[in-house]
Amino acid sequence: MALDKNQIAMRIAREIKDGNYVNLGIGIPTLVANFIPEGIIVTLQSENGMLGMGPFPTMETVDADLINAGKQTITYLPGASFFDSATSFAMIRGGHVDVTILGAFEVSEKGDIASWKVPGKLIKGMGGAMDLVASAKNIIVAMQHTNKEGQSKLLKECTLPLTGVGCVKRIVSDLAVLDVTEKGFKLLERAPGVTVEQIQKATEGTLIVEGDIPEIQF
Repeated sequence: MALDKNQIAMRIAREIKDGNYVNLGIGIPTLVANFIPEGIIVTLQSENGMLGMGPFPTMETVDADLINAGKQTITYLPGASFFDSATSFAMIRGGHVDVTILGAFEVSEKGDIASWKVPGKLIKGMGGAMDLVASAKNIIVAMQHTNKEGQSKLLKECTLPLTGVGCVKRIVSDLAVLDVTEKGFKLLERAPGVTVEQIQKATEGTLIVEGDIPEIQF
């Protein structure tokens, strides 16, 4: 069975290391804040001007004045700080973000990412995604493996306007965990009950399969 959004976020949370500064993109990545492993200290950064973001609030703790870059209400942890967006982007462009986790419309086998524009649809602009993919040390993508028509979103070449070139390191989709390598997408783990053949069929780009591929464990 394919992973749901929370399971994708839960699996990505295991990629975060103690002491990391992490930026969470809009969509599935914001859910990662709910699954930070116990025993590690992670500082979540929001480009609208916050360090020390916590998990989503309950109805009893919600504060309409506390939002992330996606306009979702959030909480903050002890020691959190607030600042203007210029300071926030100075942090990002200065290379102080260890991990960026974001969604994508398409990822190429070379690690290119298209995450901001669909032709024919009105958008406000690329936003901070361009800065994040250009500056963070590690780029992890959370995405659906195929679109609503069943067409692959892991491609030989992206067809949509790019956000960044050759920057994606790892992908966690609803079907699999993959690394981007010089030879293509390397399959590391598969969703419980999903076969290698199903992942191959859903992947347009080159898929590298070496040995037995374990299921994702939760």
